[in-house]
Amino acid sequence: METVTRDAGRPADSTSPREGKERDAGGSKDVVGKPEKVKDKAVGRQEKRAAPGERGKSSDAPKARSKSDPAPRKAPPESGTTPPPVGKAASPARIRWRHRNLAFSLILVVLLPVLLSATYLTVLAEDQYASTTGFTIRQAETESASAVLGGLTQMFGGANVGNADLLFEFLQSQEIVERIEERFDLRAHYSTTWPRDPVFSIWPNSTVEDLSRFWRRMVRVTYNQSSGLILIQVRARDPQAAQEIAQAIVAESEIMINMLNETARRDSMANAETDLAEAVDRLRAAREEMAEFRARTQILDPMADIQGRMGVLSNLQQQLAQALVDYDLLLHTADSGDPRVRQAMRRIEVIRDRIADERRSFAAQDVTVDNTDYPQLLGQYEGLRVNQEFAEQSYGAALTAFDAARSKAERQQLYLASFIRPTLAQRAEYPQRFMLIGLTLMFAGLAWAIGALVYYSLRDRG
Repeated sequence: METVTRDAGRPADSTSPREGKERDAGGSKDVVGKPEKVKDKAVGRQEKRAAPGERGKSSDAPKARSKSDPAPRKAPPESGTTPPPVGKAASPARIRWRHRNLAFSLILVVLLPVLLSATYLTVLAEDQYASTTGFTIRQAETESASAVLGGLTQMFGGANVGNADLLFEFLQSQEIVERIEERFDLRAHYSTTWPRDPVFSIWPNSTVEDLSRFWRRMVRVTYNQSSGLILIQVRARDPQAAQEIAQAIVAESEIMINMLNETARRDSMANAETDLAEAVDRLRAAREEMAEFRARTQILDPMADIQGRMGVLSNLQQQLAQALVDYDLLLHTADSGDPRVRQAMRRIEVIRDRIADERRSFAAQDVTVDNTDYPQLLGQYEGLRVNQEFAEQSYGAALTAFDAARSKAERQQLYLASFIRPTLAQRAEYPQRFMLIGLTLMFAGLAWAIGALVYYSLRDRG
């Protein structure tokens, strides 16, 4: 009866009552037989699971438990098995020195620079007004005389290629700073807030090199190489000063363009005069050589002389043909011993001898007083005639180019076309405080995060 009652109180199992009795009996034997070993193992496990700070304490001492901690729940032990030991609860997290150092570095690297920059920008930095202007370089749309004449003469050094590049470099050079300094006292204007605003000001006794570096900060030049447009933004303490500096920049740029025009005019006139002088000398030399040839050979035009000789030869050939026809007709009506036949035969021989003499005269060495044959005479004459014709054409082209260069020198070829006149600001746009504070926060935060990651990486490896 006792067995039945105990089985009914415990949960149903798939094993038979007989097997449960045997298991209970065996389990009770193991527990009773080895009570000391089980106890020792449980105590050892509790000591191993204890916190490092409490390993030195005795395991037999009672452990205090706070009232807020819930009581550990004991699992119902299974029959025949030893209940697992209960571990100690984890201790609450505590702030260590590395946490304090990380927070201090955050304040030092991020919060302090942001606070300092915000304080400087809002309290010490003075307002700046911006004036904007824009211009480009244009060239007169005219066709050069060298292109019309087939490229015989180069008058101008090229089109409007590279002029905008020169002007862009000039706007950032020390020369324009010195010229603007003569028109407007840059040091006195930008040093009014020194030393209260040292970041956006310049010291009064600064050198021209320091002023040039500060100029590149206050004057922003934007240049588009594809279109040739130049945009300039000038920042100053008041709107009138910014507009006045922008107007001075435009005026100095126009002076620079005028200098380029003057240089181009001088070069074009010098080149045209040089080409004209060379053409005149070439034509004079060609004509002198032709006159010397005619005086030496006593022939004004060898081609006309040859054409006359060829006319004589052609007339003789016609007479020979007529004499042969008369001779053939005479043979049909008279005997061979007729005096008329002998006279006609003699006429034919004389004409043939004269034709042979005329043909030999073309290759004879005594055609002129210079003992020159006709082939050499024609070669010399053709060379002189070609040189003279080329010299005449070159002279005509050079004269036309000189007139065109003189005409272009009287008007301006390059000019500065302003598409944005210097503006007058109505409110201060600089310094951009919120953007600068945000950039300071972003870069300081990135630097702090990277430094923290590097520190913890090295700490974990070490």
